[in-house]
Amino acid sequence: MARSPDDLSMIQYLNTSIIQYNKSMNRTHPATLPIAAGQLPAVPLTVEGYATLHQMMRFRRTAWRALPENNRREIANEATQLLAEMEGKTDGQSALFSVLGHKGDLMLVHFRETFDQLNQAELDLARLRLHDFLEPATSYLSVIELGLYESSLKTYKALADRGVEPHSEEWKKSIQETIARQKEAMKPRLFPSMPPNRYICFYPMDRRRGEDKNWYTLPMEERQRQMNDHGLVGRRYAGEVKQIITGSIGFDDWEWGVDLFADDPLVFKKLIYEMRFDHVSAVYALFGSFYIGLRCSANRLYDLLEGNLPQQGESAV
Repeated sequence: MARSPDDLSMIQYLNTSIIQYNKSMNRTHPATLPIAAGQLPAVPLTVEGYATLHQMMRFRRTAWRALPENNRREIANEATQLLAEMEGKTDGQSALFSVLGHKGDLMLVHFRETFDQLNQAELDLARLRLHDFLEPATSYLSVIELGLYESSLKTYKALADRGVEPHSEEWKKSIQETIARQKEAMKPRLFPSMPPNRYICFYPMDRRRGEDKNWYTLPMEERQRQMNDHGLVGRRYAGEVKQIITGSIGFDDWEWGVDLFADDPLVFKKLIYEMRFDHVSAVYALFGSFYIGLRCSANRLYDLLEGNLPQQGESAV
């Protein structure tokens, strides 16, 4: 039976459509439609700086007092020499703090370029005779980290709009270029000098992953918005407090560590209290133990061990 012109037109249309569909599915002719936002990688980019170690120690004061004074001075002088060298390093410093409360007596904070150098700092301290009078209370291992939520979204969307497949070689190359640019621009924040302020506040924290509230299931755009609002609170305290954030996923029991440095400890309470009211903290933040310490210069170590807290800026006689 002869086909009508309309039937022939329909068959031709269907054949053409099938051919176009097959080409779009052919690996040698991949589809180049933009990737939907929901299909973009959920993980924001980060840049990392100094490896960081916090050592909290208890001081065996009773055993220390049992030593003759000349022995105590010799032991303290040996430790002072090492700590002074660590304080003066230009590629990652250390600092000594006297801890308030029952959680410990001393806290050492180390910035180093590698984990190997952190471990060497531990071993150097362990060789000191003073180490016989110290007992580890706890420690925290992490690396200075800056999250790149805004840059991540811009980069992911730009690559998707160009039809670049996520995690392809072209994608990876562009991501590495972005990270390299950001790391260079943020070098002072990634590799800082140890802040000279009198007080330190250190605490670890997580983002909630409960049944009802799970930070990691939020869209990246929403996480970026909340973190931006969170950062606005901190920026209002610029000049009063120095903040250093470290990442510890895979390194320690919490996900991040936070160090705050200030000359007035009351600013810690005000800043953290105000942040509790922003959405990301009120809904998703979980906090660990807080440690408050007072800075002690290495050359005043003997005074500190003898029970005399050095005053800020006080130098050895």
